[in-house]
Amino acid sequence: MDLMVDIGNTHTVLGIFKNDHLEQHWRLASQFARTEDETWVVIDSFFKMESLEPRQIDGVCISSVVPELTRIYRRMIEKYLSIKPMHISPDLNLGLDILYQDPYAVGADRICNAVAGKKKYGVPLIVLDFGTATTFDCINENGDYLGGVICPGIESAAAILHQKAAKLPKIELLFPQRVIGLNTEESMQSGIMFGSLKLIEGMIKMIKKELAGNPKIVATGGLAHTIAKRTKDIDLVDENLNLEGIYQIYKYNLSTGD
Repeated sequence: MDLMVDIGNTHTVLGIFKNDHLEQHWRLASQFARTEDETWVVIDSFFKMESLEPRQIDGVCISSVVPELTRIYRRMIEKYLSIKPMHISPDLNLGLDILYQDPYAVGADRICNAVAGKKKYGVPLIVLDFGTATTFDCINENGDYLGGVICPGIESAAAILHQKAAKLPKIELLFPQRVIGLNTEESMQSGIMFGSLKLIEGMIKMIKKELAGNPKIVATGGLAHTIAKRTKDIDLVDENLNLEGIYQIYKYNLSTGD
């Protein structure tokens, strides 16, 4: 078995791969307060729930956009699994070229989305990821990673309104029945959900003008299904794209000896 770890700003996702197949995955909060020992207690409980034996894990690969948590997970893995984890970076064999001005400025999550998207769906391609930020990652007809767009995430936008405006409540992220809200909650839902939808559709339209060919649009992340149901611009949703990208890069570099 191999363990893939996707550390994001809001959530960390763990995936167990066996025989090149994602067997199990779990999501937990990305908490800075946990030590490596406390983090292991949580992860070990996941293993026990599924009757998995940690000693059967052969390798670990980490994709992280949170350096402090990277250090915690690395120490935990080395201590409890006796494995030196691989870390996603542009230094690895990625199966594509990064044409960003500074490849090291591209988030590991965006790299993994691009790698998995290219392998599974071909090129050209736009990967739309609904996370703490909403990101658009673009792969051209040659299979190169060009760059993309970073927008405020839908959950982040809702949280900021609640935190910064004393009278605005925390809301459920659902589309209201009408654009014109008849109460504060509906008004916020309309602005955040319909506003995000129109931003996404408009951004896809503009990206397509610059990206040659007829790119497929693949969405991933927490609100991907919710948004995809409301627009014809998203071709499909792939919930585990990032984990599969981590695993693909891991396998590329095992086979090449990197």
